Amino acid sequence: MSILRAGTGLLDGMLDVVPGARVGHVGLYRDPKTLTAVEYYFKMPQDMHERHVIVVDPMLATGNSAVAAVDRLKELNPKSIKFVCLVGCPEGVAAMQKTHPEVPIYAAAIDRQLNDHGYILPGLGDAGDRIFGTK
Repeated sequence: MSILRAGTGLLDGMLDVVPGARVGHVGLYRDPKTLTAVEYYFKMPQDMHERHVIVVDPMLATGNSAVAAVDRLKELNPKSIKFVCLVGCPEGVAAMQKTHPEVPIYAAAIDRQLNDHGYILPGLGDAGDRIFGTK
């Protein structure tokens, strides 16, 4: 299982579902001007070529972080990759499907759109800031 920063709030629940999972971490932040993903940390379990990967992030907004995380994970040649989020939007889903059409997306909800700052509307705000009390 690969966890993006805000995804750590979902980790305990995911481990209840997949208790034997090994956990890797992908540290990405979104550049506020370009909305592109910038990597600052990447640590995965060994033998990724033998593993199925679930990428966990609460939001699928622009899709840039999800695409960047999957790009990096593909370098390790896992058996499969799935993406799990709480809330997505059409733009993020389209970005993932365009770049990684073989990666299934599991979302609890798809909200209507992004605003001009790349936030999902109506959405939940910044999930990482909510989880960690930052901003």
